[in-house]
Amino acid sequence: MSNIPMQRGQQWLKSLLELTGIPAEIQGHLEAAQSQEGDSPEPDNYWLTIDQTNLTTEQIQVLIGADGSVLDAIQYLANSVLNLSQSPEDQASYTIELNGYRVKREAEIRALAEAAADEVRFSGREVEIKSLSSAERRQIHTFLKEFGDLETFSRGKEPHRHLVVRPASLEEERRD
Repeated sequence: MSNIPMQRGQQWLKSLLELTGIPAEIQGHLEAAQSQEGDSPEPDNYWLTIDQTNLTTEQIQVLIGADGSVLDAIQYLANSVLNLSQSPEDQASYTIELNGYRVKREAEIRALAEAAADEVRFSGREVEIKSLSSAERRQIHTFLKEFGDLETFSRGKEPHRHLVVRPASLEEERRD
């Protein structure tokens, strides 16, 4: 397996940070895609972790941003720029990590998804989850996809787009 996407990602992120006046080393980690039967193959996910050893608390806060907004923007740029002119089979997914933010946030998102699923199952009504980025909505869609009794979809337009979780049977009843 080639490390070229990883090296490209590390170099791109290191250069971006140098341009902002925050030089830092970048650690790379490959998270191989898990393909499930019937799903289209997902690209490998390259975790690019900004080494915080020589960063101040203020620099870390600036790079993460309010509710991860700066980290999300850097990640969006990485995925856009690094996949530009790449054939579909050569495209990769990049996750930018700093100070454990992504790992902590993923646990929060999972807990939010589980709570919404429990509420939908208990009440039998749809639950709307607000204040999620598009990447976070996608995480919940993916996580809840394995539950056949639930379905998810997004409603509204950015920046007021929300994720809806509801019993799968609601859609079937509406079709009748």
